[in-house]
Amino acid sequence: MLLLKIIFFISLSILFYNYFGYGLLLALLVRCKRILKQEKQEDTAFEPSVTLIVAAYNEYGFIDQKIQNTLALDYPEQKLDIIFVTDGSTDGTEKVVQNYPRITLLHEHERKGKTAAINRAMRVVRTPFVIFCDANTLLNTAAIKNIVKHYRDEKTGGVAGEKKVLTADGDNAAATEGVYWKYESLLKKLDAAFYTVVGAAGELFSVRTSLFTPVDTSVILDDFIISLKINQQGYRIAYAPDAYAMERPSASITEEHKRKVRISAGGFQSIVMLKSLLNVFRYPLLSFQYISHRVLRWTLSPLSLSLLLISAAILTFNGAGWFYSLLFFAQAGFYLLASGGWFLAAKNIRFKPCYIPFYFTFMNVAIYEGFFRYLRKQQSSVWEKAQRKTTYINI
Repeated sequence: MLLLKIIFFISLSILFYNYFGYGLLLALLVRCKRILKQEKQEDTAFEPSVTLIVAAYNEYGFIDQKIQNTLALDYPEQKLDIIFVTDGSTDGTEKVVQNYPRITLLHEHERKGKTAAINRAMRVVRTPFVIFCDANTLLNTAAIKNIVKHYRDEKTGGVAGEKKVLTADGDNAAATEGVYWKYESLLKKLDAAFYTVVGAAGELFSVRTSLFTPVDTSVILDDFIISLKINQQGYRIAYAPDAYAMERPSASITEEHKRKVRISAGGFQSIVMLKSLLNVFRYPLLSFQYISHRVLRWTLSPLSLSLLLISAAILTFNGAGWFYSLLFFAQAGFYLLASGGWFLAAKNIRFKPCYIPFYFTFMNVAIYEGFFRYLRKQQSSVWEKAQRKTTYINI
């Protein structure tokens, strides 16, 4: 019984810290930092030359809208180079891009994956800063200006933009994905205020060209690896919430599952590739943030969810006390709602109280699947993209 109680409290502590405690601790540390050091705000204009790189694979149905959105960005035309990489596309995406002479098109018939496309595009970049964004997103018109202003700070090696999931009325599944990203955005804001964003999202991020190092084409999460390798060079990743990429949620729960499992497999690959970041003596601040925000989320937290449920169940049925019973029945109720959410999602029936438990459980189950996919080396860096809902909200 003592061993079960130890497992119970360790699991509970890990989960509390990962999902709540880390954010609360960061908020406290950021507040202390601001009291001790007043940050200066600079309002001087800063418009350096920049290259926007868009990797597009079979985006024929959306590529024209993406191009129109790109050309409408509020940035001096003579200072903005635009590169679209359409390697492997078989639906005529590259032919649409060819209609726009302002855009540099890179196209090869063989599909080698997004990482290879980025590596190839970077070889022709001649500007000091580069911005990457996904082909299935739309950017706000001030996105580039709001990103490059952070490079006034010479210690800023990269900038992470924001991701916004566009929802329609009554779209509870989309709203749930949106809630998750709002929570992630809050953590990014705190991370950046404390020291650095921990891993940029591929929807929209930027780097100093001089700090970019080619990424192994076997890498699954290229954006994550690129940004953290810049951190390893002694630079921080800033956060620009006023520069955002907007996209629709996954077309179905099956498509979202496919995406989550891929990301999870890439997370475990990244932990192995970036194992030096686990050394808190070498990277004190970065390792603290990396382990707290990312490593725990991909490793001990999913394991702790299982151990907490099992230990609470055994302790409850052995009469260990009301506290363990309360936690067990709370978990049982939560997973019952999650099961209901799964059942309803399969039938395309929306019931809001079930979606948050369902989505939380769904993400953690995907981590287990991603782990075993990584161990079996079944996740290719050249992945089948998840389909998105096709109705876009006007911006």
